[in-house]
Amino acid sequence: MKSMWNRRPAKEAAVPDTEPQDWDIDEGPQDVAGWSTGAQANTAAAIRWTAWGLLVLGPLLGAFAYLSAPAQAGPAQRTAAPVAPAATGAQGAAGFAQLFVAAFISAGEGDQDKLAAYYPDATSLRLEGASDRRRGEQFTVVRLRQTDSGVWSVKVAARITDTKPADGHQADAKDETKAAAAQGVRYFQVPVATATTAGGASGYTALAMPAEVAAAERIKAPGLVYGPMRPALPADPRTQAVTEFLTAYLTGAGELDRYLAPGTHLTPVVPAPYSGIAVDTLAIEGEKDTEPVTVVPDDGTTLRLLVALRATGHDEVRVPLTYALTLNARAGRWEIASLDGAPALATTPTASAAPAAPSDGTTPSMTPSTAPTPASTP
Repeated sequence: MKSMWNRRPAKEAAVPDTEPQDWDIDEGPQDVAGWSTGAQANTAAAIRWTAWGLLVLGPLLGAFAYLSAPAQAGPAQRTAAPVAPAATGAQGAAGFAQLFVAAFISAGEGDQDKLAAYYPDATSLRLEGASDRRRGEQFTVVRLRQTDSGVWSVKVAARITDTKPADGHQADAKDETKAAAAQGVRYFQVPVATATTAGGASGYTALAMPAEVAAAERIKAPGLVYGPMRPALPADPRTQAVTEFLTAYLTGAGELDRYLAPGTHLTPVVPAPYSGIAVDTLAIEGEKDTEPVTVVPDDGTTLRLLVALRATGHDEVRVPLTYALTLNARAGRWEIASLDGAPALATTPTASAAPAAPSDGTTPSMTPSTAPTPASTP
């Protein structure tokens, strides 16, 4: 007896539409509990590929997680100290102040809008006199200091001249006297602050109108390491060394390298601005007497000095110049070791310096230092 799975209807018998058909096991996939054998095979393959994918991606995901993890907490990082304002900010404030002072000096009746470009509240000012009655020139910033974050106090010097009489009439002797009193170099202090426009652009603005102030007091120059200026004697080897060097340096006469110490590299002034020089005086480091010197010390001796000279231009006019030089002794002659950027300052004893021991071997008394304390800068 054949199984019902292999039962086929007879050709002659009509199969009613409502009777379900039997399928042979070899003719196609079978449904078992809602799953076909093909679906089961596909599911198993997907599971296998998923497992292989996880095996391959596992090390990659682990490495990515390791690299992405934040660093372990260690010692607290030191907060960076606030830096000084950029030099471009100070330079911009200085230039802005000079332009403001120039507009202020030449301003007259009806020039409120010109000043408002620098100081917005200038629109409400009362200005008198003719516009451009005075003119400023030779503007120079003589002092620049930061008073607050983004705020600079700029002191501007300007030479002022009158271009026409105040009331339009011909100037007489009395007017000239008054004009002379108002002219000359005058000083103006301007408070300048950084500002940001509505569009996000940065610029500068004045916090007030310029204030006229007095000229700066004369400052006493600090002491230098050199002795007093004394005549430059032709027989002095130091005079000979600096004269030959500066002649080649300023006039182009002779080879410059022959006067330089080994390792020193200097370039002569080109084109040569002078036709000749004459060394007048020297100030030698540590030298207090004026005894003539005619010998060169042992090799390796270093000496600093100031050289005052007169250089003759191509128009036969002589101009005074001063050079700070460092010399080295080698092979019985002095050589130029460096052309110093500024004269060397004398050192000031400090309170921590130990007193020198007396020659008799006794213990020195510990006396507080009497060195003056540097004054604080306002």
